[in-house]
Amino acid sequence: MTKQYQAYIYVTLRPSVLDPAGTAVKSGLAQMGYDNVEQIRIGKYIELILQATDEATAKEQLELICDRLLANPVIENYRFDLMETIKEGVH
Repeated sequence: MTKQYQAYIYVTLRPSVLDPAGTAVKSGLAQMGYDNVEQIRIGKYIELILQATDEATAKEQLELICDRLLANPVIENYRFDLMETIKEGVH
């Protein structure tokens, strides 16, 4: 029997990688008078629902999904939070 899992995935640039989007936003904020902002790093947030037999399998699948598609392991890091959910329509 499979269970449903909700994943919240956060993808960020590695600290050693320059972030031109973050630099542009920081500059824009400074022009708006928010010159107290010291650093901005722009990343991605992804919500994903998947079916798996157990939590360990769901984590393994998420690792593969992140490594193969959602994150570029050369320049990005990722982490995720995972929770089992109740399938809609099942009572």
